[in-house]
Amino acid sequence: MTVPVVPPAVTARPRSGAAPHAITRVLRSPLGILGFLWLLFIIVASLTTSVWLPYPTDFQDLGSTLQTPSAAHWLGTDELGRDLLSRIFAAGAGSLFTSILAALVAVGVAMPLALWAASAGERVENVINRITEIVMSIPGVVIILAVIAAIGTNLPVVMTIFGLLISAGMYRVFLGQAKSLQSQLYVDAATVNGMRPAAISVRHVLPNMATTIFVQMVLVFAIGLMIQAGLAFIGFGPTPPDPSWGGLIGSASKHVYDAPWLMVPTGLVLVFTVLAANAVAATLATSNDAPPPQIALGRKARRGTGAAEPTRAPASVGATLVVENLQVGIDNGGTTLVSDVSLTVNTGSVLGIVGESGCGKSVTALSIVGLLPPGLGVRRGSILWKGQNLAAMSERELARIRGHEIGFVGQEPMRALDPMFTIGYQLTGAVRRLQLISKEASRVEALELLQQVGIVDAARVMKLYPHQISGGMAQRVAIALALSGKPSLLMADEPTTALDVTVQAEILSLLRALVRDRGMSMVLVTHDLGVVADICDRVAVMYAGQVVETGSVTEVLDDAQHPYTMALLAADPHSVLESDSSERLASIPGQVPQPHAWPTGCRFAARCEFALEACLAPVPLAPRDGDNGEVRCIRSVELHRAGLRWSTTGATPHRTPVNIEAAERIEAGIDS
Repeated sequence: MTVPVVPPAVTARPRSGAAPHAITRVLRSPLGILGFLWLLFIIVASLTTSVWLPYPTDFQDLGSTLQTPSAAHWLGTDELGRDLLSRIFAAGAGSLFTSILAALVAVGVAMPLALWAASAGERVENVINRITEIVMSIPGVVIILAVIAAIGTNLPVVMTIFGLLISAGMYRVFLGQAKSLQSQLYVDAATVNGMRPAAISVRHVLPNMATTIFVQMVLVFAIGLMIQAGLAFIGFGPTPPDPSWGGLIGSASKHVYDAPWLMVPTGLVLVFTVLAANAVAATLATSNDAPPPQIALGRKARRGTGAAEPTRAPASVGATLVVENLQVGIDNGGTTLVSDVSLTVNTGSVLGIVGESGCGKSVTALSIVGLLPPGLGVRRGSILWKGQNLAAMSERELARIRGHEIGFVGQEPMRALDPMFTIGYQLTGAVRRLQLISKEASRVEALELLQQVGIVDAARVMKLYPHQISGGMAQRVAIALALSGKPSLLMADEPTTALDVTVQAEILSLLRALVRDRGMSMVLVTHDLGVVADICDRVAVMYAGQVVETGSVTEVLDDAQHPYTMALLAADPHSVLESDSSERLASIPGQVPQPHAWPTGCRFAARCEFALEACLAPVPLAPRDGDNGEVRCIRSVELHRAGLRWSTTGATPHRTPVNIEAAERIEAGIDS
């Protein structure tokens, strides 16, 4: 048995004021209003039958059998003269209760399994998937009939088993959305801020799945009603004279020719109830409103100490990050994405990692903080932080460093904040977890953080939801979250990419001031050389998963010695002299090769206008000519001393037979 897949409505339309809850969404739709009112009417009428029923359900008037509606019997009578109105609504309570029971059992089993599988990793997910596949292969009707044959018609037990069977299909629906939500940046931010996987699932993933949960519950409720009616119709319902909707329809079917009206009342009530449930589900599934208001989940924060001052000291002096021979690839021997990367970040300095998209910059940054996507892992090398190898640490050991000592700022600020919760809730929660202070002290600290990142009206912003603030303000909040544990190192993965030029300048100025005032170190991932020149002390240029040139910003940008760095500078509008308006920007032919098509020699050879036959052999890093940097090019000294630079004529660079051959090799690798 499977549950119909309804696309979850996760994203929200920006709007002001408090976000409406699910019932309010339903009441804004005419179809949803009708469905909700009918279900409310049936539930209330069925639960209050002892107050208003005109006749007992077993009262017989043999002189008034098979009557049509009249003043005495509003919906007519059955073959024994029993009042149809009384029997229909007396049967409603049992049908509704057992259908709701099936929905609760299905969600109660499927939701925890989906959250566990989405957060625990591929191994746990595979085990749960195999179990649910076995359950889905079981013929549900046969199992239900076997249970009835063994224990009799016990509808609560039967519908509980039905809920267990259908939970396997519901699990697959929940799992897909839970895995999608686990990949959101605000989940990474919560991980960096010290929140445990179970807490992330409950506080960030589960609330964002509320609409999907409601939809699936309503659908299972409707399916449960139909199954109960079908069982009662064939004689497996409540024992007569107890009424049931399916039993009433079964009795009416015997008089379809002599008393056709007998089928109408019960049939319409059943049909309208199922249609109403589906109307409510459809309204929830298509809702495009803003996310609901902040949801209070679980117990309040439990680790407050009552102290007014933070228990952690500011950024420690002497903190250094050393990455040596890092290799990152797909698990189980898959493609290598980053190879032989070595970096050093000194205390109080900013290292910029620059290169085209697809060169491995973000993968390198994520590997440092232990946030690689599922399926990727560090294969070789070390990531030394204060003498500890982060690459060899377990998730529990990394949790003691992420957020506390290493902060993380992602690319898209609006995705780094959970739309379900206010700015204040998210920021104070991170401060409490990481600094172990009281609720009041964490609020004071959160306000100070917002002020430090340049938000003027911090108290008002604390009450807002992410969709109520601009992109620039959202990035400032994301930076405040990254600073909530007073880290010594800040990893910033293209923090200005999604912002306009003016806001970019403001964020860069903010980051520069934070590094200066807090004594932090920072690793800045970017593709913008102007950003590197503005804020960084050292720079590492990456191409096709390798570092091809490193050195101080002044040395590398003013005197590039690798052809790729030369090409990036020649293509940068900031590098064109304003006095020479006739000079055109250069272009780099081709594109970054895919990881599975990396050549064994210089990976830039196919696009390089200086390539030689010797470039087809592996090229190690070597000292730059005249300074302390490194460069991965066999001709770097020759090109540097000859003063050669990448062509800026706008024409395609000269292609030698060597780089044509390398390009053909790469293209052949991609085609294969």
